[in-house]
Amino acid sequence: MRASTPGTPNRASFWNLLLVGLGRAAHGAVFPIQRMWRSSDPLDTYGLCHMTSVAGDALLAVALADSVFFSIPVGEAKLKVAAYLALTMLPLALAGPLLVPLLDRAGPRRAISLGAAAGRAAVAIYAAPRFGSVLLFPSALIILVLSKVHAITKNGLTTAYASNRDGLMRANARLGRIAVAGAVVAAPFGYVFLKIWGAAGPIYLAAAAYAVSALLNLRLPHPRAAGAPHEVGPRGRIPELALPAVGAIGLRAASGFLLFLLAFSLREGNAPTYWFAVLAAGSVVGGFLADMVAPRVPTLTREEAVVIACVSASCVGALLAFELFGLPLLTVFTVLAGAATEFGRLAFQALMQRHAPPGAQGRVFVRYEVFFQLAWVAGAFIPALLPIDFRVGILILAGFYGVLAGVSVWRGHQRRTHVPRPPGPA
Repeated sequence: MRASTPGTPNRASFWNLLLVGLGRAAHGAVFPIQRMWRSSDPLDTYGLCHMTSVAGDALLAVALADSVFFSIPVGEAKLKVAAYLALTMLPLALAGPLLVPLLDRAGPRRAISLGAAAGRAAVAIYAAPRFGSVLLFPSALIILVLSKVHAITKNGLTTAYASNRDGLMRANARLGRIAVAGAVVAAPFGYVFLKIWGAAGPIYLAAAAYAVSALLNLRLPHPRAAGAPHEVGPRGRIPELALPAVGAIGLRAASGFLLFLLAFSLREGNAPTYWFAVLAAGSVVGGFLADMVAPRVPTLTREEAVVIACVSASCVGALLAFELFGLPLLTVFTVLAGAATEFGRLAFQALMQRHAPPGAQGRVFVRYEVFFQLAWVAGAFIPALLPIDFRVGILILAGFYGVLAGVSVWRGHQRRTHVPRPPGPA
């Protein structure tokens, strides 16, 4: 037997260690899925549906980014992105209200979730071999609308499946972590399939993920009834949510603005492609950190304090990015912005749980989900349509974050000063 010489790496040992490491990594990824599969908690069962749905969306995003954004000149990309954003607004505004009568009742929510997943799988299979044709936009539009139907239905199912002990805040944070895991695991596979088979590769893979999500929906238990319908304001308006919604909607608009400002600024500056991946990962990490911290924030006051801190930090990060343009600082900034957006989303959903009356969650969730999507698209429109310089855009964003922080502080002060005092002795 030939012994290895001193100072020479043992190749067999290296490959053994590599295989052991990969095996442990695979086990670490599979074990949570096995636990969720065997769990009797209905939220775990739905978590698998949501994870595969988000994985399919991430795979589709990989294909669209390469075909609509990276592979064509910047001017043409702006036109295509603007057209795509415009097409996303009207269908969601029309489809949302149609779901209200179904979502107000617990029964049809599983069927809507199943239909949204199966519909995306069918459209993705149809669109994959035709991706370079004029059918790109209508196919992508249908998938996007069905993804938003899934997002709206998710709110109703989360309300039905969340335990009284955990509540909606913790349940949504858990689903947020599951969604990040699905996107992070799927995206590298999408990139590999893109390099080997072109744009059709990740789309076929997305179709498979959507199909698995549809099958997993068949395992969902029947949601518990939400109660008899209650009267709410026109189109689901609740006065107690009016002012908090301003902050949450503002954060969504800032998120869309930042995404497209960075994307087009980096392309126009000929930044390396890996910058896009690093900054996108920073935003995902920020959202994941928010999902980790949010369940540990027990009171409304502390929730507001964390949101104000994140928005204020995003404002400071934007000002620093205005002065020092570079990948490390931009990455920190996207982490802060992603955390602020996710905290705002989770905090507002907790308020909806507190104030939305039983039997009317569909109207309330649809109303604000439509507002959130329209705000994100409106924010994205500005850098997609207007020739905004990065430094000017980031300064606008810093001012916007500052205003949101000020509004949040003022709202908290108003609530504390208007808390009714308990009646004294007669």
